[in-house]
Amino acid sequence: MAKKVSNKTPLFGNRRSHACNATRHAQKPNYQKVKLDNGETVVMTARELRTLKKNAAN
Repeated sequence: MAKKVSNKTPLFGNRRSHACNATRHAQKPNYQKVKLDNGETVVMTARELRTLKKNAAN
């Protein structure tokens, strides 16, 4: 089982039609499975993965 690194939760809002009907909607985080250099598999968001790769280059 991969360890979950992030604690992000879905964002909730309404979808609005032209008739102004409101339908509940959730935007879920973009979770990805990533295998680290030490062989451990973790689950993190795509944004966190981008930041990790960016800071690892420095």
